[in-house]
Amino acid sequence: MPSLTKGNKYMFLQPDAEEHHDKVILKVKGGANLHAQHNSTRVRCCYRILCGLLLLLGIALVAYQLNLMMYVAKFFQPGIWGMPDCQTSTPPVCKLIPIPERFDCYPENDLTEEKCTARGCCWNAPVDDSFLALPPLDVPYCYYPENYTPYKMEDLHVTETGYAATLRREVPSYYPRDVMKLALDVRFETTSRLHFKVYDPDNKRYEVPIATPPAGKKVQVRDYNVNFTVVPFSIVITRKSTGAKIFDTGFPAMIYADQFLQLSTSLPSHNIYGLGEQTGPLRVNTNWTRISMWARDHFPVEHANLYGVHPFYLGVEDDGNSFGVFLLNSNAMETIIQPLPAITFRTLGGIFDFYIFLGPDPGSVVQQYLDVVGRPAMPPYWGLGYHLCRWGYKNSTDLRNIIDRMRKSLIPYDVQWNDIDYMHKSMDFTLDKARYSELPDIIQDLHDNDQHYVHILDPGISAVQGSGNYPPFDEGMSMDIFIKNSTGNDPILGKVWPGIVAFPDWTHPRAVEYWTRQISNFHKTVSFDGLWIDENEPTSRLDGSTVGCDNSSSLDFPVYTPGVADNSLQARTLCPSAKQYAGLHYNLHNLYGLMEMNTTHRALLSVTGKRPFIISRSTYSSAGRYGGHWLGDNESIFKDMYYSITGILSFSMFGIPLIGADICGFNGNANEELCQRWHQLGAFYPFSRNHNSVGMSAQDPASFSQAMQNSTRAALLTRYLLMPYLYTLFHEASSQGLTVARPLFYEFPKDRETYGIDKQFLWGSALLISPVLTQNTVKVKAYFPNCIWYDFYTGLRLASEGKYAVIDAPMDKINLHIRGGYILPTQEPALQAMKSRKNKFGILVALSDSGLARGQLFWDDGETVNTYETGTYNLVTFSAAQVTCCV
Repeated sequence: MPSLTKGNKYMFLQPDAEEHHDKVILKVKGGANLHAQHNSTRVRCCYRILCGLLLLLGIALVAYQLNLMMYVAKFFQPGIWGMPDCQTSTPPVCKLIPIPERFDCYPENDLTEEKCTARGCCWNAPVDDSFLALPPLDVPYCYYPENYTPYKMEDLHVTETGYAATLRREVPSYYPRDVMKLALDVRFETTSRLHFKVYDPDNKRYEVPIATPPAGKKVQVRDYNVNFTVVPFSIVITRKSTGAKIFDTGFPAMIYADQFLQLSTSLPSHNIYGLGEQTGPLRVNTNWTRISMWARDHFPVEHANLYGVHPFYLGVEDDGNSFGVFLLNSNAMETIIQPLPAITFRTLGGIFDFYIFLGPDPGSVVQQYLDVVGRPAMPPYWGLGYHLCRWGYKNSTDLRNIIDRMRKSLIPYDVQWNDIDYMHKSMDFTLDKARYSELPDIIQDLHDNDQHYVHILDPGISAVQGSGNYPPFDEGMSMDIFIKNSTGNDPILGKVWPGIVAFPDWTHPRAVEYWTRQISNFHKTVSFDGLWIDENEPTSRLDGSTVGCDNSSSLDFPVYTPGVADNSLQARTLCPSAKQYAGLHYNLHNLYGLMEMNTTHRALLSVTGKRPFIISRSTYSSAGRYGGHWLGDNESIFKDMYYSITGILSFSMFGIPLIGADICGFNGNANEELCQRWHQLGAFYPFSRNHNSVGMSAQDPASFSQAMQNSTRAALLTRYLLMPYLYTLFHEASSQGLTVARPLFYEFPKDRETYGIDKQFLWGSALLISPVLTQNTVKVKAYFPNCIWYDFYTGLRLASEGKYAVIDAPMDKINLHIRGGYILPTQEPALQAMKSRKNKFGILVALSDSGLARGQLFWDDGETVNTYETGTYNLVTFSAAQVTCCV
C-alpha cells in the first residue's frame, strides 16, 4: 500500500514495489508547472515576487511601445477583481494567459464585466466594450485565473480494481448546491481500457441505466499510465509507449454542483471525430466549437443539437496512434472544443463516468467502445436492399401504382414503406379504411414477390378519442403506462400529428407487455416486416405540455442551459420535470429513443419470431444493439448529400452500422442531376432508402428519364452484386465490433492526408467509393492511399504512393476501386435480395503488390436470430497467391 506524506501545501506518494509498477505519480501544480519540491518557502516567494516585478516592467515597456497603456490601465482598474461571497479573498492570478488556453468562466448569455469578476475570474474584452449581448463562441472574455479554487485530492489508496480517493472543495463555486466532497474511483479494466468515475459518496445521484461490463480485478499489463495532481486535483492518462497525454484535467475549471458539472481536458491533437448527433464535416473543428447534446426534433443543420446523443469521441494523435473517450452521462450536455487543443464537458446532472480507450488504431478504439456499450444487431438480409418511401402516398391506388412503376423499371427494389398516410387520423395502430383498405392485399403482393413492408410509428398515443374508442390509450391508462406530469398524478400531455397525446414510459416494468400487445394486434391486420419509429426524442408541437411547465422548477428552468436550439430544454418536447417510473425526464430524456428501440426490438421478436428490422430517429450510445438510424429530414441540395457521408461515418463510429440518409433529400424538389448522383452514392449507404416529404415532386427513380433510371439501376445492381460482401461486413460488425462504412483514416492512420478526407469512404477494408458531390461535375479528385488499387469496372491497376488523382465521373458512373490484397465475395444480382440469394456466387480477387489476397464470406439464412451464437452459419475463407511458372 502506498503512504501519503503531508507537507504544507502538497502530498506526494511514496510507492511500494507494487505501486511503482503502476507508475502513479502524485504532484502539486504551481504556476504553469507540476512540482513537489522541498525548496524554502521564503526563497520561492522572493523569487516569484522578483519575477513578477520584472514581468510587469517588461509588459509596461512593451505596452508603452505599442501604445497599449490604456489596455493595461483597464486591466488594473479598481474593482476588476471583485469576488463573490463564496470565494476566497485571494486575488485571481490573471497573467497573460495565451488565448488558446483560456477556459470560459461565464458561458451564460448575459455576460458582463461585473458578473465575470464577481465569480473571481479574469476579464479581457475589447477595450471599448463594443460587443454583443451574446458574444460569438470564440476567445472567452471571461476566463478562469490560474489560482481558481480547486478540488483537492485526499486519501489515495489502492483497491482491487485500481485506485480510490476523496476529492474536497473548501469554497463553493458560483453554481448552487455544490458537492463539496466527492469520491474518485479509477479502474484498470483491460489492457487498453481505463474507467474512472467521480461521484457523490454521500448522496446517490442519477447514473445512466445501460448495461456495461462489471468491474473485475485490475489488469497488471496496461497500455496506459495514470498520474495524479493533488492540488488542484487532476488526473493525467498517458500512452505508455509514447508518453502522449490522452486525458489531462490539469485546468482550473472543474465544478461539481447539483445541476452543473464541468470538466476540461487537453487533447493530444486536432484530429477529433464523433460527439453527435451533429451535421458538418467529419473532423471536428477545434477552433472554438460548441457541440450540444439534447435530443431534439430539428432539421439537420450545422451548430444545432439534433435527434440523438453520443458523448463519444475518437482521436488520432500526430503519430497515427488513436484513442477514444466516452462520457457515460445522459443529461443535457455541451462540449466546447478550443484550439489548445482541449475539450470542456458541461452536463446538467448525473456523474462523471469516463471510459478511456487506447486503441492504438481507429478500428480498435471503436471495438473497445463497443465492448462497453454493446455490439450492433445483425440485420435481416432483405434489410440491405433498396427501400422506397415518401410522405404523401394518397391512398392504396397511389401506393400500388408506385410499386408497379418501380417493378416495370427493372430497378432493384426490396422494401416499400409508408409514412403516417396509412393511419386513421394519424393515430398509431390504426388503418384508414377509406383510403388504405387495400393495404393488407398490397403487402401480401409484396411478400409474394420476395419484397417487404415497413411502416412508421410515433410514440405519441392519442388521448382524446373517448373511453372505449381507442384501445392503445385505454390500455395504457389501465396499465398506468404513460409518463406523468411533475405532480406524478396524471399523464403529461403533448401535441403531435393526431392532436393531444400521451407518451409511453419505456422505463415502466410493463412497457414491453403494453407495446407488444399493440404491435401484435395491429400485425394481425397489417403484416409488416419491420418498424420505423419516429419523433421519439420525444417530440411535441407544444413546448413542455398542454399547460406549459412549472415556472418555479429548476428542472424546467435550470440555472444553466447548454447551447441548445431555442435556448430551452422544453422546446418541442416534454417538461424536464415530468416523471417516469425510473426517475425524472430531466435525466432520462436523451434515452427515450434508445429505450423505445429496446422495447420495440423485444416486441418484434415476440410477434414475428425473426430478426427485427428497426430504424429509429432518436438514438443514444448502445442503440446499434437494437436497430439502425437515418439522418433525418435533410434538404434536397448537394451540400446535404455531402454531409450524409460524414453522418454515416460518424454513426459507424457510434456503433450503429445500419445507417443512411434520405436519398435525393426529404425537403425540397430534387432535380434529376441531384437525384441521379444521390442514387449513385445512396447505393453504397449501408442502409439505402429514398424518402421525401408531402407536397414535393416524386423522386422515386422510375419517375425520371430513362438515362437516370439506367444509371440508378446500374448502381443498385452493383450493390446487389456485392451484397454478400456487405452482409459479411455486418457480421463482422455484430460479432467483432468492426465497422461497415469507414473513413480512409481508419485503414491508413499513419497517412496524415487521410485525416481530413470525408468525401470518399470505404466499405470495410477493401472497397473505395468516390462519389460526385457537386453540380455540373464529370470528374472527381480522389485520394488513393499508399497501396495497389484496381478500377472496379475495368480491372485497371493503379499503384499509388499516397496521391490525389483526377478521374472521369460521367453522369452514369460512380467511381469504385478495390484495394489490392483482398477478395470480395459476390452473387449474381436479382431485383430482390432474397432472390439474389438463390443465384451463383463469385469472387473478385485483387492481388497485392506481393501477389497475395484474402477474404471471407459469412452466410446464414438471412433472418433467423442468433445464428452466429448458435453455430448455424457458414464462414468461408478465401486466399489467393500469384504463382509464376517457367517452361
